[in-house]
Amino acid sequence: MTAAGYAIFFFVLLGLSAIGCGLARAALRRFAVLDQPNERSNHGVPVPRGAGLVLVPLLLAGFALAPLIDPAAMGLPGAILIGAILLAAVSWWDDLRGLGALPRLAVQAAAVLLGLATLLHRPPVFQGLLPQPLDLALAGLAWVWFVNLFNFMDGSDAMAGTETTMIGLGLALVAFELGGSGLSPLHGLALAAVALGFLVWNRPPATLFLGDVGSVPLGYLVGWLLLVAASEGAWAAALILPAYYLADSGVTLARRCWRRAPILEAHSEHFYQQAIRHGRSHGKVALAVLIADLALVGLALGAVREEPLVALGGAALVCWLLIRVLARPPGSVKPRFGD
Repeated sequence: MTAAGYAIFFFVLLGLSAIGCGLARAALRRFAVLDQPNERSNHGVPVPRGAGLVLVPLLLAGFALAPLIDPAAMGLPGAILIGAILLAAVSWWDDLRGLGALPRLAVQAAAVLLGLATLLHRPPVFQGLLPQPLDLALAGLAWVWFVNLFNFMDGSDAMAGTETTMIGLGLALVAFELGGSGLSPLHGLALAAVALGFLVWNRPPATLFLGDVGSVPLGYLVGWLLLVAASEGAWAAALILPAYYLADSGVTLARRCWRRAPILEAHSEHFYQQAIRHGRSHGKVALAVLIADLALVGLALGAVREEPLVALGGAALVCWLLIRVLARPPGSVKPRFGD
């Protein structure tokens, strides 16, 4: 496939995402589907939420079209399609009416079980180090966790859009390196394009949020692509690309477990949330994450080409530095909301 073909695919999805999110923003505002500020919020005014109603169908369409454009690309399995639609439907209900943590977790587990069926005939995620039943079980647990952390980390302007864009671009580059495998650059480009279109409206000050209808199924679909990449041998890259999300949520979860705080309860203890509450703007936090993500994309590419363990060490250092920056109070600056 030519570079022009990849570019057309990317920019068509990007344009549809940006236009669709603009139309969704107007409709959500008209029907008062708004994210109201509360004690955990990092914004001070009601903001429409529900961009996932546009992003998820567009991303699924991009995945479905991929094998028609690139014959080497894997298709969109029916199980993944059903799982994503199920999560989007339940998450939309959660956005509108509210739903308890256990019902949400049960639906996520059901969607992941569906998705695991697509990995049965692929190489093992854990590189053959485990028997297949254990390989699938651990992959499923990691997938459920990833869906939740992707949702939990969506709490400031441009955060989810930036992270998703960079993971998508990273996966596209990894797929180029793998060459001829089921994971195609089109999958990563589709992910990056829809996220970048969303960023048009979610950049600080955000005028549109993903909502659970966006963050939950997006986490599911990103997790699927990362597991596929790992099964194709790019296991280190699959860990490196979302490394900041893994590190921030992992450390925060460990600290809450140490204090015996409820792990499924919503909170505002992530490092990026602390940075905003300490007075840093949403834009500065997103920029710091973007710089770190650029380094992680380079390390992920290096992990495919060279020594993966060295790249993993570099990723750990990048995440440690970013968390240190976010955790450090910037003097006596007063907290600001909604900027």
